[in-house]
Amino acid sequence: MKRSIDIEALCAAKGLRITEPRRIIARILSDSDDHPHVEQLHIRATQIDPGISIATVYRTVRLFEEAGILERHEFGDGRSRYEPAPDTHHDHLIDVETGQVIEFVDPEIELLQKLVAERLGYRLVDHRLELYGVRAQSGEA
Repeated sequence: MKRSIDIEALCAAKGLRITEPRRIIARILSDSDDHPHVEQLHIRATQIDPGISIATVYRTVRLFEEAGILERHEFGDGRSRYEPAPDTHHDHLIDVETGQVIEFVDPEIELLQKLVAERLGYRLVDHRLELYGVRAQSGEA
């Protein structure tokens, strides 16, 4: 699912100072159609500016996360992965063999989660669903 979130504009709207390394990292995140971890961001950033340190990438993603611009995920591979904070809800399916993260929205799942919370005496205010799987072989479901 390709994002169309301008992280650089969100930084400006939140009053964050935009240094050139932050601008580069913001653009990389805005243009990403995956959920990169810091090391991937660092590799992509140094292809644009070899002077960007991994420490700068770590500080920048932490700053963006604290500002509510980025969302951090732990998908079971031991690395924090990042995506622009979504303006609409979606869930994730993680291919445990390849690490591919697939974003999806399913109205039936959304309704079921709400009904389960109500059945247990709660009003659902937020949730996060992560499914982990392997690609089914043909004929398997």
